[in-house]
Amino acid sequence: MATVYLAQDLKHDRRVAVKVLRPELAAVIGAERFLAEIKTTANLQHPHILPLFDSGAADSFLFYVMPYVEGESLRDRLNREKQLPIADAVRIATEVASALDYAHRHGVIHRDIKPENVMLHDGQSLVADFGIALAASKAGGSRMTETGMSLGTPHYMSPEQAMGEREITARSDVYALGAMTYEMLAGDPPFTGSTAQAIVAKVMTDDPAPLRRHRKAVPEHVEAAVLTALEKLPADRWGSAREFAEALAGAVSTTSRIIRNTSVPGWQRHAGTIIGALTLVAITASVLAIHGRGRTGGTEVNRLNLALPDQGLTAPGGTRFAWAPDGRAFVYVGPGPGGSQLWLRSLDALEATAIQGTDGASSPFFSPDGSQIGFISPNPFDVRVVPRAGGNVTTLVSEELSGGGASWGTDGYIYFDGLTNLSRIRANGSGREVVAPLDTLQHEIGIAWPQALPGGRGVLYRLRHTGDEIDAYTVMVTDLRTHARKLLVKAVFARYLPTGHLLYVTADGSLMATRFNLDRLEMTGTPALLQRGIGIGGFGAVDLGVSSTGSLLYTTGQSSTITEPTWVTRDGKSTPVDPTWREGIIGAVAISPDGSRLATQLLPYSSGSATLTQDIWVKRLDAGPLSRLTFEGNANEVPSWSHDGREILFVSDRSGARALYRQRADGSGAAQLLATDPRGLRSGFESPDGRWLVLRSMEGTVGRGDILGLRIGVDTAPVPLVATPFRERDPALSPDGRWLAYASDETGQFEVYVRPFPDVQAGKWQVSTGGGTGPRWGHRGNELFYRDMAQDMIAVHVVGQPAFSIVGRQRLFSAASYFSTLDQVLYDVAPDDRRFLMLHVGSESGTGSNAGRLILVQNFLAELRKAVR
Repeated sequence: MATVYLAQDLKHDRRVAVKVLRPELAAVIGAERFLAEIKTTANLQHPHILPLFDSGAADSFLFYVMPYVEGESLRDRLNREKQLPIADAVRIATEVASALDYAHRHGVIHRDIKPENVMLHDGQSLVADFGIALAASKAGGSRMTETGMSLGTPHYMSPEQAMGEREITARSDVYALGAMTYEMLAGDPPFTGSTAQAIVAKVMTDDPAPLRRHRKAVPEHVEAAVLTALEKLPADRWGSAREFAEALAGAVSTTSRIIRNTSVPGWQRHAGTIIGALTLVAITASVLAIHGRGRTGGTEVNRLNLALPDQGLTAPGGTRFAWAPDGRAFVYVGPGPGGSQLWLRSLDALEATAIQGTDGASSPFFSPDGSQIGFISPNPFDVRVVPRAGGNVTTLVSEELSGGGASWGTDGYIYFDGLTNLSRIRANGSGREVVAPLDTLQHEIGIAWPQALPGGRGVLYRLRHTGDEIDAYTVMVTDLRTHARKLLVKAVFARYLPTGHLLYVTADGSLMATRFNLDRLEMTGTPALLQRGIGIGGFGAVDLGVSSTGSLLYTTGQSSTITEPTWVTRDGKSTPVDPTWREGIIGAVAISPDGSRLATQLLPYSSGSATLTQDIWVKRLDAGPLSRLTFEGNANEVPSWSHDGREILFVSDRSGARALYRQRADGSGAAQLLATDPRGLRSGFESPDGRWLVLRSMEGTVGRGDILGLRIGVDTAPVPLVATPFRERDPALSPDGRWLAYASDETGQFEVYVRPFPDVQAGKWQVSTGGGTGPRWGHRGNELFYRDMAQDMIAVHVVGQPAFSIVGRQRLFSAASYFSTLDQVLYDVAPDDRRFLMLHVGSESGTGSNAGRLILVQNFLAELRKAVR
């Protein structure tokens, strides 16, 4: 009904909640009638009723002011706990009943009792928005019904309210309170469904399942009290909220009501209600209005610039949000311990909730029932699933993929980019198969952003060819019945809507729409332009989705996929290394021993899209030229300098497996193979004395990324240094070569440790506290730097002679706006230890007020249907 703002009452120096009625509701009601009716609610004074401070009109807006409650809503608690302790549920229901009884005796009926309207403050329940629905209903009069708007929420609507009856009694509130109490005890409302219409149909025709079927610990008298409150006919319910409260306390006999509620089929007891259900066609319009879908021609389309907490969307590469199936929340990629993690944002909450176990995640997607969230992990790219509320993470595909996203179909399969094909796997990890192989003879190299179509009919995806510019990318569809595929349109991204439309984004950022025949898998009709300026990230990634309730969410401008090398001082002041250097996605960086040059891995951009090949480049740090060092293989990564600064070591896939090579820094001569490992290598560098290579393996089925050593000219194969069932990463040697720092997740989260080198078994010290990754030594050897879980840069002061010890710790600056991943250390320390070379995450366009904004369009479907007739 309203948009809620947190405001400061200047006169009384207090925080208040200002609620502004939705424009379409305000237009129906009219200012004078609403303000006249709302006066009644201002006189309600009760310890469990949130009072009304003020109300008024400003231009065409109607508003009212209520206290700001320090605490949470009952909905917040239910989202967190699912089911409440029985004593707590009965107490809350009793307190709400007390508030309702008081209001009913003063002639005020709430009409919208639900967990969102019950605030929990200092151990007490407070009912909010008391009488607002009544004021709106009376003020709106018959025009409310004529416009198809209804007041209430389907899960808690009494049958008479759902039927749109004008005269609503106190027993309607008793029904809503019964439904809310049922949810507190059972974990779900008495009636659920995939659509609002389905819920209302059950409200009018079905009986709720007995509470003790869900939860045996519920006392019989509590179950009977709740089921009586949920009777279809108002006359069969409790006569007042007070009676309901007494029944919950066991003060009223309810035995006969239990028998009647559980033994007689609902269709026999409520034949009249079933006949009334034949009017569902009329009800559908009102229910749709509740969920923001509206009618194509009559509901306003609203555009909102949506702010996200914790610095909003992060993580270059991949898509960055996904709608929950119910349309009431979305998950997005935000800051996290590994540079990014998933956050869940409910539309009825101001804050987002971090989903544990999703460090480094990108390209999130929901299961069809909304209970689980899938994502792409970068260690290396694989497909993982986590419960929506967080918990144990399941890896479904544990091998290196290309990170092109995934989609969970209603057929039970998860469709994903399989590097050389489009594949699918069952949600339990079985039945993996190839759906659409790449045609290498036609130089096809990249499948990404799949979407499983309804009913397992087909799957949409984006396809690239070798050498393609972004405007040559195509959207394809594979028929899952025949496995035939067809080209639909030249575009970088596409999504099918259950309304029978196909949305797609072209290379210039235009959002287009056309009709789509799901049976024939064909576009029909003439495409229409809906929006310009849609953000396009690396490899054509687009952050865009339409919820089941008809809201569009998208980002504008260019997505944040450019990483800009930046000098950052110890106090956090930043300066670009070269303001003109904006070549693409820059990965790991390494400063030469004399501080004059920078080696980096670079994914160059061409016409707004990253190319496939990643190479090592060298740049002079005096704003000199940038020169390419490697020309073989598709992935040349993680450069490091030899101890004398003459050569650059790097990992390359040029021979098939990832191995360590070295090449002269001036580009002359051929690259030389230094080390291999059966699992492949993720990184490698030379010890300060030039006698050792320190390596990190790829993740395997046993060691999940081990630290290895190889004595140059002595060993023929690497030997384990730190190899456990846990993940070891980020090895770094002290300048004197005596101490090996690294990160490990052996405690459940990454921490930084130090061991003697090369005798790593002679000791072990934990350096970080509360999490840490990416250790780097200062050049004088008396400092060890790392990033903690809050994304702060930490300096640890150490002594290495005669034994290792920690003598101090200092927070330097926040590194949250600088790129990091769980896969590489993405910063380096200048030779003077006074500056850090880091990668600032910015947008490709770099300027403009529209770059990188997150936009929410309410009632987008009305706009879509109007544009595509």
